[in-house]
Amino acid sequence: ASGAASITVRDILAASQGQPVPQHGYQCMSCCRVFPTLWSVKTHIQHSSQEGYSCKVYYRRLMAQREKERKEQEAAAPRV
Repeated sequence: ASGAASITVRDILAASQGQPVPQHGYQCMSCCRVFPTLWSVKTHIQHSSQEGYSCKVYYRRLMAQREKERKEQEAAAPRV
């Protein structure tokens, strides 16, 4: 899936909105593991299949769902 959109730190932070913030790190919202930095959680997501997790799939689906919702909101917004 080389043409697929890359998961960004912004995507990771957006996914965790409304969730309790771990005191020491950032939590992968797919597998619930906690990492010390945003970079380490991003690296985990990018290589999750090698670790036996499907976190990358989770975040890609989440990104697709958010994009779909954004487009639906734009389509439903009244034109000025």
